[in-house]
This record gives sequence, structure tokens and C-alpha cells, in this order.
Amino acid sequence: MVSATNLKNQPRVLAIVAMALGGFVAGQVLATVFDALGVAIAGFPGGLNALAALADPPWWSNVAGLLGLWIGFGLAIFLAHRSGGLEALPRAWAMRASDLAYLVLGVACQVAVGVAYAPFHPKNMDKPVNHLFGAAHGASFALLAVMTVVGAPLVEEWLFRGVLYRAFSLAWSARMGRAGDALAVAASAMVFALAHAEGLQLPGLFFLGVVLALVLRRTQRLTPAVATHVGFNALTMLSLVAQRAGH
Repeated sequence: MVSATNLKNQPRVLAIVAMALGGFVAGQVLATVFDALGVAIAGFPGGLNALAALADPPWWSNVAGLLGLWIGFGLAIFLAHRSGGLEALPRAWAMRASDLAYLVLGVACQVAVGVAYAPFHPKNMDKPVNHLFGAAHGASFALLAVMTVVGAPLVEEWLFRGVLYRAFSLAWSARMGRAGDALAVAASAMVFALAHAEGLQLPGLFFLGVVLALVLRRTQRLTPAVATHVGFNALTMLSLVAQRAGH
């Protein structure tokens, strides 16, 4: 039986979801502001409308987009802990040598997604990667690679697993037990997948989100989830580098 006291001490899930959504919107607004600054500094012809229409935007636009989004996510994380009733996870960023195994898990997840998609011969699977890296070369490519392989996993795991999954799980498990945690895994994975706004990649991202939530549940640390996410993204990056080298 769940006591009324335990229920009172649970995080404010709806408020935290609203904070996450607000952070996402704020990030998009900041990305547009940064893009506008980039357009002005670079003297980009056609302004923001022309920039938005490009299939392969300039590297600085993609950097601006990521930075804006991450600042919005950071705001959501801060508010969730300060005003959402979510306590920080103890030793969330503690590292262990065994965490290297989670890099392998991330690579395996990427391979599994590729195998699952292969029978359907999907087109435009590389569209998100090409959009991000199509116009990047040399130092700009290296910068975006680091942001994608390392930066994105850090920020996204902190928000989607460290905040959203934990908030869902703490609140729903108190009411529904294991079923509540299973629902939290699925819900956080779906939010993670939808946030990428890529319909074709949604099943694969949902699968990854489930694995990442289970990793956090098992280890009670964010570092292994980040390592798994890094491995997943790193294999995509290596494939892109190999593809470019082949040309």
C-alpha cells in the first residue's frame, strides 16, 4: 500500500513535462536568434528565410541550433530540480572503468537498428546526418562531430533520462509499482523519439530510448547512459567519415 506521505513527496510530473516543453520551445527561439546573428555577421544572402530553405545549411547555423536547444534543455533541467520537486540523482556522474562496456552496447544498438530497418530498404535514412554535416568540412566538421557524439548525449541524457524518465518513474511507480516504471520507460522513450522530429527514424529512436532508460534504471547513474548514447552516435559518425573517405 502506498502512503499519502509518499505520494506527496513525488515530483510534480505535469509541471516537469511543461518545463521540458518550455525548454524545448525556448531552445528553438534561441536557435533562431543565434541564426539571425549569424546571418547578420556572415552577410548571408536572403536572410533567415533563405537559410531555413537550405537542405545543407552552413555549419554555423547547425552549431547555433544545437547551442540554442541545449541552453533551453539546461533551463528545463534547472527548473525541474529547483521547482519541480525532483531531487538530483546521487552520484549521477560517477565514472567506473566498466562504463566502457556501455560504449559497446551503444554500438550494438546502432547495428541492431540498422539490421531491423534493412529489409524495408528505407530511403532518406541519412537525411538528418546530411542536413547536419552536408556543408561542414575540416574544422567545422570536427566541431559538429564532437557536439553530436559527445555534447548531444550529455545534454539529452540529463534531460530525457535524468529528469523525465526519473520523474515519470518515481511518480508512477509509487502508484502502480512495476507497471508504473514500465510505463515511465515507454513514455520517456517516446518523448525522446518525438523530440527529434524525424518520422522515419522514430522507431529506432524509441528503441534507443527504451535501452537508455533501462540502463539508467539498472545503474542509477547517468554516465553509463551517456556512454551508450555516445557509442550509438559514434558509429553513425564513423560511417559518415568512411563514406566521405571513399569519395
